[in-house]
Amino acid sequence: MSDDKRFYLTTPIYYVNDAPHIGHAYTTLACDALARFMRLDGYDVFFLTGTDEHGQKVEKSAQAAGMDPQAFTDRVSENFRELAKAMNFSNDAFIRTTEPRHARASQAIWQALMDNGHIYLGSYSGWYAVRDEAFYDENEIAEGEDGIRRAPSGAEAEWVEEPSYFFDLSKWQDRLLAFYEANPDFIAPPSRRNEVVSFVKGGLKDLSISRTSFKWGVPVPDDADHIMYVWLDALTNYATAVDYPDTDSPDFSMYWPCDLHMVGKDILRFHAVYWPAFLMGAGIDPPKRIFAHGWWTNEGQKISKSIGNIIDPFEVIERYGLDQVRYFLLREVPFGNDGDFSHRAMVNRINGDLANDLGNLVQRVASMIQRYFDGTMPVHAGGHRDADHELLDAASGLLETCRDRMRAQAFHEALDAVWSVVRQANAYVDRQAPWASIKEDRVRTGAVLATLVQTIRRVAIVLQPFMPESAGRILDQLAVDPGRRTFANLGSADNVPVGTALPKPSPVFPRMQEETAGEASA
Repeated sequence: MSDDKRFYLTTPIYYVNDAPHIGHAYTTLACDALARFMRLDGYDVFFLTGTDEHGQKVEKSAQAAGMDPQAFTDRVSENFRELAKAMNFSNDAFIRTTEPRHARASQAIWQALMDNGHIYLGSYSGWYAVRDEAFYDENEIAEGEDGIRRAPSGAEAEWVEEPSYFFDLSKWQDRLLAFYEANPDFIAPPSRRNEVVSFVKGGLKDLSISRTSFKWGVPVPDDADHIMYVWLDALTNYATAVDYPDTDSPDFSMYWPCDLHMVGKDILRFHAVYWPAFLMGAGIDPPKRIFAHGWWTNEGQKISKSIGNIIDPFEVIERYGLDQVRYFLLREVPFGNDGDFSHRAMVNRINGDLANDLGNLVQRVASMIQRYFDGTMPVHAGGHRDADHELLDAASGLLETCRDRMRAQAFHEALDAVWSVVRQANAYVDRQAPWASIKEDRVRTGAVLATLVQTIRRVAIVLQPFMPESAGRILDQLAVDPGRRTFANLGSADNVPVGTALPKPSPVFPRMQEETAGEASA
C-alpha cells in the first residue's frame, strides 16, 4: 500500500481524574467518523485513543478516593474503554501512560532532548495550576473575591518553588513560526491557528519539564529525584503507540508522522507549541495537522460539576439512541465552534432529519416496492429521464464532496451535503408520485423506484462513518451484500440487481414521543 493511503489519527488521551463526559465522547466521535470514512475509502487507518494517568492531579484524586494511584487509574481508565464500546468507536488501539512501553518511550524522548542540548537543570518558582497541569506567568493569574489566585481557565493556582529541569522553549520561537508558515494547514481551524501564532510571536519562555514535589509520574533518566512534567509524558503517547523509540519498526515507519491530532481548544497550546518543539528537538518529524474543536454548553449554561449539569454520555445514549446522538453531535454545530446541547434541538434533529427526512424516505420506497412489485427490485426500463439523471448525479457526487469536507474536519458540512441529496430524493418522490403512476405506467413506476433505491444505497454507504448501525440497517433493507458497502462500491456496477428480493421494511429512526419532547432537560 502506498504511503498516501495510510492514515494515523489520535484523540487526546483523557485525564483519569474523573468520569467520562460528553466532551470526551465528542472528540473521539469525530475521530471515529473520520477513521471509518478513511477505511471505507481504502486507507490503512490507525486510530488511537487512551488515558493520561500521571501527574499531581491524578495523585490527589486517588488520595481523595482513598486509593493507590495505580488502582485508581486502573478503575477510571476502564470507564473510558466502556465509553468507547457504548459509542461504537472503532479505535485500533487504547494506550495507557502507565504501561511500561510508555515509560521507555518518554524517557527516550527526554534523553534525545538532553543529548541534543535542549534540557538543562535549574530551579522553578512561579504559578502552577494542578487542575490544568500547567504553569502560568504572573500576568495570567488573577485574584478572585475569595482571595484565591486563579489561572485563565478558572483553576486554582499555587505558588511553586522547586528544583527543575527546563526545556529551552525560548529558542524555538523563530523555528516554530517558520514551521507554521511553511505548513499553513498544521493548525485548524484558522481562528485557532491565529491564536497560536499570536501566542508564539509574543515570546516564549523556557519550560519547566520536571517536578520533585510528588512522585506519581515517569522518572527522569539518571535523576530519581525528578519525575517528568506530565505533558511531556502525555504527548509522547502518540509516538509510543507506533513503537517509538524503535524508529525502524514497521508501525513507526508506516504511520509516523501522525496525520491528525484531534484536541479540545483548551489543550491546543500543548499540542501546537510544546509538542512540535519537543519532537523537532528530539530529531523527530512533527505531526501533519492539529485540529482544535470547541466546547459544549448544556441548555445554554456552561457545563460544570459545581452547577451539576454534566452531560453523561451513557445516559444520553440510553435516552435518545446511539446513532441519533452520533448524528446530533456532528451535525448540530459547525465543527470547531462551541455548541449547545439542548433537549429540544436533539428532538428536532431526530424527528426532522432522521425520522421525517431519511427514515420516511427509506420506508416509503421500500413499502412501495413491497406493494407494487412483490418485494423485488424493479427494472429501470425505458431510459432515464432528466429528473432521474439529476438525482442519480447528485448521489454520485456525494463521495467527492464528502472527501473534501472530511479532510477539512468539516463533519457538519459533509452531513449537510448528504441531507441535500436526501431532501432532493424526497422532492423527487413527491413529483414523480409512484402511487399515482402505478395505475397507468408500471414501467415508469419501476424506473422511479429503481432510481430511488440506487440513491438511497449511495446515501447509506456514505452515512456509515456517522451512523454505522443505522446505515447498515438501511443497506440491509435494500439487500446490499455486506461485502459491497465500501466507497469502491458506489458506482452503478454495484447497483441492487433487478429481481433481488428485498426484506419487509421496518422503521430505522423512531420518532420521539411528544411528551418526551416537552421535557426541559435530560
